[in-house]
Amino acid sequence: MNAGQVLVLLAAAALAGCQTMSDEAPRASAGLEPTKGNKAIGEVNFEQMGSKVRVIAQVIRLPANGEFGFHIHEVGDCSSGDGMSAKGHFNPYGKPHGQGAERHAGDMPNLKSDAKGKAKLTVDLDIITLTRGPASIVGRGVLIHADADDYRTQPTGNAGARIACGVIKAN
Repeated sequence: MNAGQVLVLLAAAALAGCQTMSDEAPRASAGLEPTKGNKAIGEVNFEQMGSKVRVIAQVIRLPANGEFGFHIHEVGDCSSGDGMSAKGHFNPYGKPHGQGAERHAGDMPNLKSDAKGKAKLTVDLDIITLTRGPASIVGRGVLIHADADDYRTQPTGNAGARIACGVIKAN
């Protein structure tokens, strides 16, 4: 193989590497920190998978054997100490709170803790995105509430106080 052929192969390999990098799915994450007087901490990872976003949450130091509301909130601000600076549930389309197709974009399944206060959740959501547009969650807040979401009470699901808060940041 001559020098010209080697250069062509190297250029093709470099272009293939660039193509692979540009095809990588958008990702984001949020580190969860406890609000004042609470202990829950964790990590939530988001990955764009076509028209859906895969959400993978891992949380520790929750009350044992409990169920907790888990939502994306309008503002990525956890500075208030009680999580209220994150404002209300993310709802770009003006839908009612709940489950199914007609819900806030920020409504997610409840977290369920085990006997050691650990919770894991993996869910694919269809209303949110990590790319631009009204449904983008990058820069928004993700919160855990003290109680289970009942998916009926408007507009919050009667999920109680905010016990952990994080800001969703693009990776």
